[in-house]
Amino acid sequence: MSGHSKWSKIKHKKAGTDSRRGALFSKLIKELTASARQGGSNLENNIRLRAAVGRAKTQNMPMSNIDNAIKKGTGELPGVVYEEMSYEGYGPNGVAIFIETLTDNKNRTSAELRNLLSKKHGSMAGSGSVAWLFHKKGLFIIDKKEIGEDKLMTIALDAGAEDMNVEAETFEIITAPADFEKVRKALEEKKIKIQIAEITMIPSSTVKVTGNDAKTVLELVESLEDHDDVQQVYANFDVPDDILEEASQ
Repeated sequence: MSGHSKWSKIKHKKAGTDSRRGALFSKLIKELTASARQGGSNLENNIRLRAAVGRAKTQNMPMSNIDNAIKKGTGELPGVVYEEMSYEGYGPNGVAIFIETLTDNKNRTSAELRNLLSKKHGSMAGSGSVAWLFHKKGLFIIDKKEIGEDKLMTIALDAGAEDMNVEAETFEIITAPADFEKVRKALEEKKIKIQIAEITMIPSSTVKVTGNDAKTVLELVESLEDHDDVQQVYANFDVPDDILEEASQ
């Protein structure tokens, strides 16, 4: 888990820069629109939309943007219809990669992702090749300075969390997707600052990658994440801390 959470923190840090905020807002708007189209605009009944709105607010997206994206999804405003597609592949050293996209042209997206994988010594794989390695979970990352371990564990488990991991500087709370909002609410009620809160895909096993291969894997994942149609990229790499730190610069 530590490698997964460290990469989540790096992505969160980079997303906050001015150069990436526009691209992030575009992806968030797509997710808001698709979530509303799939499950309606009622946040109480639409868990996916509720999580998307929470993420948009965390990134300081204006409420007018959020509302308009939801209205495009429900048909109250005109908008593009995005198709949800997932792709599976491999990176250097057999690292498993699972890619979630929202696209208005799946043939274009498929060709472009195949090309990105090929450029970084990766390859596309058939449906089901790596999906079984990943499990959808809620993830919260909290700085150790915020609260003691025992107190946080009690709050989290009482709210329905599945587990809590202790890392060097942070606590990681794992939940079932259905319990994500209950745990978030419990943490917020106790005024606990949350570094990262997301619905993610956590790998059941990892592949250790070092040296140039590790750098190539991170470059590949970043290039995939930067693609306009890609919403999320999940990979089961285990990369040394010094290379992860270099990637965060």
